[in-house]
Amino acid sequence: MAAPHVSVRAADWNVDRGALRAVREQVFVREQAVPNELEWDEFDSLCQHVVAEAAGQAIGTGRLLPEGHIGRMAVLESWRGRGVGSALLEALLRLARDRGIRRVRLNAQSRAVAFYRRHGFVAEGKEFIEAGIPHRSMWRDV
Repeated sequence: MAAPHVSVRAADWNVDRGALRAVREQVFVREQAVPNELEWDEFDSLCQHVVAEAAGQAIGTGRLLPEGHIGRMAVLESWRGRGVGSALLEALLRLARDRGIRRVRLNAQSRAVAFYRRHGFVAEGKEFIEAGIPHRSMWRDV
């Protein structure tokens, strides 16, 4: 459960784009050195996004693609380990269920595999490199 002063809500890419991009820019581009051309794609406008906020500021985000792929899960470093990622993931799983999606998939950074396992995800296949970072494919029925 996220800290009591954190809220998670569905986000509208057209309205919340700046806040969502700021979190992803900090986590993926600055911290993890993901190239800009790999971070930003044509799918953002097609996705359902969620945002975690504290004191009116975005502190985390994630997205659900129409076919049920979860991605771009990011939490600002100072908020990690406080349940924000779990709250974002649960919100994305609810959105998937509401849309009638029966199984979700994601490409987890290898260092985050244990986090997703705690949420019922199963790893499949071998580790692979995406954006210079080791990943594993994972899935979960919703």
